Amino acid sequence: MATFLIVDSGSAPTGPRELSSDQAGRLAVTRFLNFQAGGRALTIDVPGTAGRLTFTGSIDYRGKIGYGVVHGTGRDTSSDGLIQWTATTVFVHPMANAPAKAPARPPGSGWYGRPLQRRGSSLDSSLAIALKLGNDRPDNAELLPQNGAAWVGRDRLDGHQVDIMTGPSAARATTGTASSGPTGTGAVRYWIGSDGTMYRVRVGVASASEPVVIDFDTQKYVPVRPAPGVSPAR
Repeated sequence: MATFLIVDSGSAPTGPRELSSDQAGRLAVTRFLNFQAGGRALTIDVPGTAGRLTFTGSIDYRGKIGYGVVHGTGRDTSSDGLIQWTATTVFVHPMANAPAKAPARPPGSGWYGRPLQRRGSSLDSSLAIALKLGNDRPDNAELLPQNGAAWVGRDRLDGHQVDIMTGPSAARATTGTASSGPTGTGAVRYWIGSDGTMYRVRVGVASASEPVVIDFDTQKYVPVRPAPGVSPAR
């Protein structure tokens, strides 16, 4: 997991330092707000030695299902196409000329299902992490600082003033005492607005040399419709 800070233009890092009560409160509710919203539109940038992959689409945080389109950069088009996934399964619809945006209604055929890979796939790791960025209840704000969460700095992102915070370290989060992000991946870095809204997440995965970047509200949210054979968790 990358432990350095990469900041955008206009950011002013002065941390890390202990979270204030307000910051801890916002970090504690940020995943719950995603769940409360029902779903979010997002873009996931996945680095790789064979070139980058970019996912553009939506996640239904109540149904725990994501859907969108994947494009490769600096690589062949073998990974391009539509993709839909749950916590356990990935469904792909290969397309040599994938559209910029996934159609609102998934195609009725041409889907291939496989188990979501827990290790060795930067894309699958990124999809699993993105799916965990919604939770049906807030985290414990008092426990977050005790488990390694910290304030890192401030930034301005797409017109929003945000605080950059890290979640609990994996070693402490996996004990079950806190869970402000996907466990087992080290300290996840969040860009969080004044109301607790999550705007960006940066996290390292074992199979990628650079952090995965997840940006929210990059396009209009489109409700996720399950592809044939896919059952959302309702």
